[in-house]
Amino acid sequence: QVHLVESGGGSVQAGGSLRLSCQISNQPYDWSLYCMGWFRQPPGQEREGVAYIDTDGSKVYADSVKGRFTISKDRGKKTLYLEMNNLQPDDTGIYYCSVRGTYCLGWATLRDLGYWGQGTQVTVSS
Repeated sequence: QVHLVESGGGSVQAGGSLRLSCQISNQPYDWSLYCMGWFRQPPGQEREGVAYIDTDGSKVYADSVKGRFTISKDRGKKTLYLEMNNLQPDDTGIYYCSVRGTYCLGWATLRDLGYWGQGTQVTVSS
């Protein structure tokens, strides 16, 4: 069973930055064979995709975070990151990382088939 642990959440003011980390363990396949991504769940709303990185290294971002967030991964540390800059109150929510041992076929690969962490809270005040 793949195990994911998110960290790095917190409370910041609008315009601030945070870097989320997702420590991944117990992967049965090679690191390069995983679709990896971040989702978030704003208060009272459904979970939504934020960014994902495919097996070929290509990255996809939600329109709402383009130019502000950057997804990356470190094979040696087995960690997935989400660098978040110029945070806004609408970015508030619980952030989850997700992985799946296949290439990405859109958001559904992770949303419907992924392994999930427990989430980390991000709160942005105006």
